[in-house]
Amino acid sequence: MSTCLAIDTSTSRTSVALVKDGKAIFQAHHDGALSHGEVLPKLVSDALKIQNHIDEIIVGMGPGPFTGLRVGISFAQSFAYARGIKCVGVCSLDAIASQFSEKDFIVAVDARRKEVFFARFTNGVRIGEPAVCQPIQLDALQVPVFGEMQEQFPDPVALIEIAKSGAIYSQPIYVRRPDAYPAPVGVKFRPLTPLDLVPVFAIEKSAYGRAAWTMAQLKEEYAGNDRMYVAAEFNGELISYAGVVNLAGTADVLTLTVADGHRRKGIGRELLRRLIDWSRTQKCEAIMLEVRVGNEEAIPLYESFGFIKISLRKDYYGPGMNAIVMRKELK
Repeated sequence: MSTCLAIDTSTSRTSVALVKDGKAIFQAHHDGALSHGEVLPKLVSDALKIQNHIDEIIVGMGPGPFTGLRVGISFAQSFAYARGIKCVGVCSLDAIASQFSEKDFIVAVDARRKEVFFARFTNGVRIGEPAVCQPIQLDALQVPVFGEMQEQFPDPVALIEIAKSGAIYSQPIYVRRPDAYPAPVGVKFRPLTPLDLVPVFAIEKSAYGRAAWTMAQLKEEYAGNDRMYVAAEFNGELISYAGVVNLAGTADVLTLTVADGHRRKGIGRELLRRLIDWSRTQKCEAIMLEVRVGNEEAIPLYESFGFIKISLRKDYYGPGMNAIVMRKELK
C-alpha cells in the first residue's frame, strides 16, 4: 500500500493529485500564470487533509516557463527532503499526451516570446526530447496539436503512472535559457495605492517635464476600470511605477517609469514582466505600448520581451517627438 502526491506547475495551471493504491483520492487545480507560488501550498494542504501520510512525491519537470516551473520543482524537492521520502521527476508533456489515443500527434505548451515547447508522439511514445519553436512551424507538420493552447494540461494522476514506467528525469527540462533575471536587490514590489500618487507626480515631473501627467490625470487614470498598477520602493521610498489596462482583450501599457538614479538595475524589467503576466491572466490576446523614438534604454528592453515595432505616431509626446508603437502577442 502506497500513497503518492503529484504536482505540476509547468503551464499556467497548478495541478495537484493524491493517489492511494492506484486510486485518486484527491485532485484539484487552479488556473493563473501568476499564482503558482500562492496556490500550490493551499492545494497540497487540502490534499493532506484527506491523507497526511505520503510515501513518494512526483513532480512535472517541464518543459515550461522558468519561474512557474521552478515553483513546483522546488516545492516538491523541499517537501520530499522534509519528510525523508523520494522525489521523482516526469516530463510534463508526457502527462498531457497520456490523454490522447491518436497515432501521430504533437503536444505543445506556451513558452512565451511567441514560441511553444513541444514534443511529437507516435503510437503513444514520445519521439526524442522536447524542443522549442514557433507555432507556425508545427502547422507545417500537418498533424494534430494538443496542449495548453487548446486548454489541455498535464494530468497529475498520469504523472504517477509515467513515473512507475521508469520514464523519469532527475533535472528540470530546460529547452532554452531561462528568462528569469535576478530580482533587483533591496527593491520591494507592491500594488500602487492612492497615497502613492503624490510621489508618483514628483517622479512624473522630473522624468517627463511638460509632457508629464497632471495630478488630475493621474487620479483619473488610477481610478479607471480593468487596469492594474504596481509600484517599486527602496528603503521605504517609491522609486518606480507602472500600469496596464485591458481594452477589450488587448492590454495597453499606460506607464512604466523609473526614477532617475535607480535605472539600469532591472527594476523596469521586473515591472514589465508583471504587466505582461497580469495581461495573460486577463486572457488578453496581445499587449501594446508606445515608446519615444530614440529611447535606447527602453526599446532594447521591450524587444527582449518579444515586442515588435508595428507603427509610428507622429508628435505623440509633443511637436517633433514621435512614438514607436510596439506589440507583443500573448496567445
